[in-house]
Formats: sequence, C-alpha cells, structure tokens
Amino acid sequence: MTVGEMLTASVPMVRTLGIEYLETTAERAVLSLPDQADYHNHLGGPHAGAMFTLAESASGAVVIAAFGDQLSRAVPLPVTTEMAFKKVAVGPLTATATLGRPAADVVAELDAGERPEFPVTVEIHRADGAVTSEMSVVWTLRPHR
Repeated sequence: MTVGEMLTASVPMVRTLGIEYLETTAERAVLSLPDQADYHNHLGGPHAGAMFTLAESASGAVVIAAFGDQLSRAVPLPVTTEMAFKKVAVGPLTATATLGRPAADVVAELDAGERPEFPVTVEIHRADGAVTSEMSVVWTLRPHR
C-alpha cells in the first residue's frame, strides 16, 4: 500500500474532500484538491478549512514517507502550525510539502533517546501557478512509552 493509499484509507477528511496524492517521497509530497462547490467560501474558491486540510495532509504525507520505518517505536505528531494566505484561491489546488531537515538527522536524535522536532513547509498553488497559501508545520516523533 502506498503512503497515499494508506492515508486515504485511514483519514476520513481526506476522502471527504477528494484529496489526491500525486507524489510522496521522503523529501516531498504533492497533493491536489479538486474544485468542489460544496466546499467553497464566500469568494467562490476553496474554504480555508479545506485548504488547511490539504496543506496539513501534504505535510503528513512527507512525514510518513520519511519516517514510516520508525512507526514501531514513535508516533509522528504536529507540534505547531502556521498558515499564511497570499492570494485568493480559486479552482483546483496543488500543495507541495518539503521536509526541512535530513531524515537521518531526525532519526539520530530519536536513536539518542530524544524527542526530535523538524519543520515541514508547504506551498499551495492554484492552476495558474500562483502561490495562494504557505504553511509551516513543526512535527515531532514521540517515542512510544
């Protein structure tokens, strides 16, 4: 099962919004959100909640792709999230999430008995390529107790 298939199966909101996983690697994830009138805001574009879910899902996808082999000993959790809205979003959107630290460095901290934190940045683009939103998420790998 791919990361996208696993997350689609296990996260009901992803299925509800019709988010698609276009690419998932240990360095980046690319997801898309179709244009759906049921999830529009007062401007006729995707509601901020749908955009947040798209961006957070992209960040989670890159985290699972990078650290899926660590799930037997730690659970990935978001610590903080910040989102900036840059331009009006209309139509279908694409989110690209990028891991902000080398995965090996994060795993080394986990191996040392620490609870590592690491950033993931996300850009949301509309079809014309304009960046509509940016999200930054600090994630941690919390060791199982």
